[in-house]
Amino acid sequence: MYIGIYGASGFGKEVMPLVRQQYPNLRKENFVFIDDGSELNDLNQYRVISYNEFLSSSEQDKGVVIAIANSAVRELLSVKLEQDNIPQLSIQALNTVVLDDVVIGEGSILCSFTCLTSNIKIGKGFHANIYSYVAHDCIIGDYVTFAPSVKCNGNVHIEDHAYIGTGAVIKQGTPKRPITIGKGAVIGMGAVVTKSVPAGVTVFGNPAKPLGRQRND
Repeated sequence: MYIGIYGASGFGKEVMPLVRQQYPNLRKENFVFIDDGSELNDLNQYRVISYNEFLSSSEQDKGVVIAIANSAVRELLSVKLEQDNIPQLSIQALNTVVLDDVVIGEGSILCSFTCLTSNIKIGKGFHANIYSYVAHDCIIGDYVTFAPSVKCNGNVHIEDHAYIGTGAVIKQGTPKRPITIGKGAVIGMGAVVTKSVPAGVTVFGNPAKPLGRQRND
């Protein structure tokens, strides 16, 4: 198998070792970085190639991991991979904890020390950085991003393309009144979210308060 990590940047460098762990029987030469704008030829002793070069390679069995923080770019690349019939791989660190009745869409990346407890539904292209957790009865949409150490407590609904910043804490909701983070909302670093956040709004602080509407997608 020939595996490309799309994104030769900081997050890509962190994801590559997780991919290698998940495919321990492959040689190092079977892994490359894909970056259409990079001037690098190699990164951490892996080749850096363009997407067209990856497509034109002679290997028949290919897969791609999208390691790009921008959720809109992730979605565009996911569409491109689907059009080109290239499978999008999901990656989990060896020490990730996933308990009962957890459903995750394709293209997820669960970094080291992440934890998904039970009765959780997660959409496509989810990124959970190191030391993040999702507790029971949460529903997470497509292309949601967790920065490091996000604490998402139970009965929380997070809609598509939301970004949850480093160290943010989302209070537990209830089955009848879940805490909802709207589509495209941004939760700032260290924020403590005690009530629902409307779509497209950025919040910061403890308790988290809005700065105004920032995104309209």
